[in-house]
Amino acid sequence: MNPRLVSRRAFLGAAAVLPVALSAVEPIVHKGPPRLRLSLAAYSFRDDFVKGKDGSPAKMDMLRFLDFCVENGCDGAELTSYYFEDPATDEYLRRVQRHAFLRGVSVSGSAIGNNFTHPAGPDRDKELALTRQWIARAAVLGAPHIRVFAGSTKGVSKADAKRHTIEALEEMGELAGKHGIFLGVENHGGIVAEADDLLEIVRSVKNPWVGINLDIGNFNTADPYGDFVKCAPYTVNVQYKGLMRPKGSKEAVPTDLPRVVKILKDAGYQGWFVLEYEMPEDPYIKVPALLREMRAAI
Repeated sequence: MNPRLVSRRAFLGAAAVLPVALSAVEPIVHKGPPRLRLSLAAYSFRDDFVKGKDGSPAKMDMLRFLDFCVENGCDGAELTSYYFEDPATDEYLRRVQRHAFLRGVSVSGSAIGNNFTHPAGPDRDKELALTRQWIARAAVLGAPHIRVFAGSTKGVSKADAKRHTIEALEEMGELAGKHGIFLGVENHGGIVAEADDLLEIVRSVKNPWVGINLDIGNFNTADPYGDFVKCAPYTVNVQYKGLMRPKGSKEAVPTDLPRVVKILKDAGYQGWFVLEYEMPEDPYIKVPALLREMRAAI
């Protein structure tokens, strides 16, 4: 094992969570003009990837989803881990990767539903095993990014939850980097519901293959746009939603798409701009319309 990693873990154990003043790393340095590339997340069709209650076949699968991305002018496709065939064999993954290549679509990334806040034990081992498994699968797919979660404070203090997450990201980031894969920590509630907590964790990891997966609909704070500004310099992937729910808002409100794009461009962001659709309207109608708006905005 890397002795630097061991000593870092020992320090984390003693200090609980590294102070930002000691742990902050430099923001990502982008050269040249900002560049946003349009992608679509398979999660947008989550209801159609499952069989009907009557046993009828699913309306969507990964190959048909890739075709949908092509038909709607997407450069990329985010292949959410939940919707692959089970088991997701290497043969099946290569078939998906081949289909994407022949249709001229890049696999922009994948996404897993993990929890890194568990202390040492079977639950934590299970989460790390899931992450290792999908790093290996992403390598077969040629996916350069995996969206990961941090987790909640259930059963642990917030300080311990952060420490466990940092340790997991250290270990998994080292493995992902060997395959040229980024791990993007999403602002997905729990211990990363606030921008400052998310930044503290990501900065503390000190691994060039770990960054932020910025979900535009997930900061339910008083100033979500201000939070985007804080996080943009550390962002390695962006998931866009057409609605957000700022603190104090009784209902979801439309996202200011031009403002979001400006924030990303002001930060020099160069990477994927992924639509992750969660609106109530029919995705086969609303998703193409949102993609057209996103394409015009970028």
